[in-house]
Amino acid sequence: MSSLIDTNAFDYVNVLDKAMDASALRHEAISNNISNADTPGYKRQDVNFETQLAKALRHSRYKSMDAKVADVKMNRLNPIAYTDYASFSYRLDGNNVDPDTEGVYLAKNQVVYQGLYQSALQEFKNLQAVMK
Repeated sequence: MSSLIDTNAFDYVNVLDKAMDASALRHEAISNNISNADTPGYKRQDVNFETQLAKALRHSRYKSMDAKVADVKMNRLNPIAYTDYASFSYRLDGNNVDPDTEGVYLAKNQVVYQGLYQSALQEFKNLQAVMK
């Protein structure tokens, strides 16, 4: 007899968990960017997760979304922080942080995190309904 843990019931929850981790890491990076907006030579930081997720889901091209999510290799789905050296420098000292743009990125990231949170909450409600 298999348990709920042995099924694919938590596939979406696991992917949402990774996405929420990436969003939290992005929040930290954006906060650091804002804090260092006046630091000479500072280069903005960002997080790459969406590209990895899209690649992981594209791997199972002709499958349903449920099958794609079930096939995601969780150990390969990790957010990667990087330094944005390619951005235009807004100052003569080489700093490439624009505080106004970072504020927009922060607001966007907060909306994304709230959406991910609500999605995870709904997944747990779905599991709870199935168990009743």
